[in-house]
Amino acid sequence: MNLTRRFLASLALAFIMQPALANDLPKVHLFTEQFPPYNMTSNAEPFAHSEDDIMGLCTNLVQSIMREANVDYDMRLRNWSAGLNRATQKPNHGLFCMARNAERDKQFIMVGPLTSLRWTLFAASNSSITLNNLEDAKPYTIGGYDGDAMTVKLQDMGLNISAISNDRFNPRRLELGQIDLWISDRLAGPYVAADAFDIVGLKPVLEFETMDLYLGMNPDTDPRVLKRIQEAYRTLENKGTLRDIRRSHGMQ
Repeated sequence: MNLTRRFLASLALAFIMQPALANDLPKVHLFTEQFPPYNMTSNAEPFAHSEDDIMGLCTNLVQSIMREANVDYDMRLRNWSAGLNRATQKPNHGLFCMARNAERDKQFIMVGPLTSLRWTLFAASNSSITLNNLEDAKPYTIGGYDGDAMTVKLQDMGLNISAISNDRFNPRRLELGQIDLWISDRLAGPYVAADAFDIVGLKPVLEFETMDLYLGMNPDTDPRVLKRIQEAYRTLENKGTLRDIRRSHGMQ
């Protein structure tokens, strides 16, 4: 066999073996939680055993990355503590979407950022309130909920907060005039309002902070798998694929 034929034979063999190399990698097990519209079940159940029953912005982003990485994976939705327990204790396990901090950087290899939470003050649809900064919000009563990081931040700043135990009632309080503003996430707020009371048209009057969200992988995950996932993220980000997915979910 001459050199040309030998080269072509080797090239063909490489293409044939490429899927086998991907299949030789360990399977990845991914967990998420019910956090609409970032991650949620498609059938309103509080948990899901199959990727087919999970939807949302973060879900779609992670699905695209895993498919680009050509890695075998499954996806389940559980409560946060269950997913965190599995992802921190088992190699080849991951959890999404999570905010990044010093403690989690010790526990996970972060892939992202995928998207971000955008802390926003909303007004009722018929409100004339305008804000340039949080200082402008001091004359108003702001609805929040107990223990929420956004609510606590505004309380610590001395703003007038009316916090309740269940955030889903705040859009209704806003429409009834019981509060002037409501603190929520830019994407999740309108979803909660529409889902709980069919309230639409809330006005985002001030977006004041963002928090990036990531896919966290157990650090003992097979290095070949981690490399594929990280490279897939960079490829899709550079191509604009992840940007297009964000925009399809209303993120600009």
